[in-house]
Amino acid sequence: MPAKSRFTRLDAFTKTVEDARVRTTSGGVVTLTSLIIILYLVWGEWSDYRRIHVHPELIVDKGRGEKMEIHLNISFPRVPCELLTLDVMDVSGEQQTGVMHGVNKVRLAPLSEGGHAVDIAPLNLHSEEESAPHIAPDYCGSCYSAPPPQGVVKPGCCQTCDDVREAYAQVSWAFGRGENVEQCQREGFTQRLDEQRNEGCRIEGGIRVNKVIGNFHIAPGRSFSNNNLHVHDLETYLTTPVEGGHTFTHEIHHLRFGPQLPDSIIKKMGASNLPWTNHHLNPLDGEKQDTNDPAYNFMYFVKVVSTSYLPLGWEKKKPSYEQRNIPHELVGLGAYGHEDDGSVEAHQFSVTSHKRSLLGGDDSQEGHKERLHARGGIPGVFVSYDISPMKVINREERVKSFSGFLTGVCAVIGGTLTVAAAIDRGVYEGGMRIKKKLHTG
Repeated sequence: MPAKSRFTRLDAFTKTVEDARVRTTSGGVVTLTSLIIILYLVWGEWSDYRRIHVHPELIVDKGRGEKMEIHLNISFPRVPCELLTLDVMDVSGEQQTGVMHGVNKVRLAPLSEGGHAVDIAPLNLHSEEESAPHIAPDYCGSCYSAPPPQGVVKPGCCQTCDDVREAYAQVSWAFGRGENVEQCQREGFTQRLDEQRNEGCRIEGGIRVNKVIGNFHIAPGRSFSNNNLHVHDLETYLTTPVEGGHTFTHEIHHLRFGPQLPDSIIKKMGASNLPWTNHHLNPLDGEKQDTNDPAYNFMYFVKVVSTSYLPLGWEKKKPSYEQRNIPHELVGLGAYGHEDDGSVEAHQFSVTSHKRSLLGGDDSQEGHKERLHARGGIPGVFVSYDISPMKVINREERVKSFSGFLTGVCAVIGGTLTVAAAIDRGVYEGGMRIKKKLHTG
């Protein structure tokens, strides 16, 4: 026998000699069954280790000076593109009037012709080919008692119809159809405007706003400020030759705040594993409102909640452009919120809506005589948004760590073999007792 070492007495796994071991058929069946069970359970542990869980957290939003993108796609089948104006304003005092950058106006055919898209660009009512370049060099157009606007081609003059419209807007005068304005008659402004009268319009695109309380609205006519009040020139909208007039019947195809959660993330995670989905993010998608009253106002009150999506391992990747202090002006529209580290800064929102006639009255037709409406206002679609002080973080996490996986594998192997040994011992001893009784009987 080999010499015993000092560790021999510490051996907790005593061995039996080969001659003392008995192999049985039942033992082989139990061994094979236990191996299959071990493989199945180990595979389950591996799948559990590889599974990614989205863990939601609620924190106080400590962001400062941030921007937010609003993406919209809204159709107005009974208002032409030339009459629609998109304005944005917020509590910081910043205003964006007549927003066009990042937004397209799609002309729609009349509803009687199917309402299909006619042109992505609005009808050019003051084309360069028919305005200032074709007039005499010494010509100085009248501004019709209004002070000349800034930034015109010839200082102190209104060379085009658009110059006169801008001059009128600066002093809060209604412009109308420009029927008695020489520049507009020369450019065919009225005739071109009438070509759109029976058309509709779809406004689509995105705008970037301050992440503070504010609103954006789509209303008729050019907007301007009058005694610190935001007003619109409604004369062209209300004095229309169209039978029944223009109305703000509309359909919101899509409205969201911030970027859309990528489809790849939804597909990877599965909708059942997500605590929030795109349906919950954009509750106004598919909203339709109809009215036959030209003086009608639709209001949507939105509560926006910042929502971050942090993929697995995002902290090990490149820092975001916000962390690198890149100005938001250098980030393209539509890319804001998609970070270089793979995270997404999106927004959820809840909404309540209200509509009323600008002529006042009550809701007696709907059975609510006690509900009175104020008189006055601007027809259009208004979306007022408020920013929640809370922020939701959806963080990707592994359900089990690697050490937890190893612990689970050891538990599976040890537990299965222990149970298998007990079963084998029971089967073996039971068989031996039966044989003994049969032999003695």
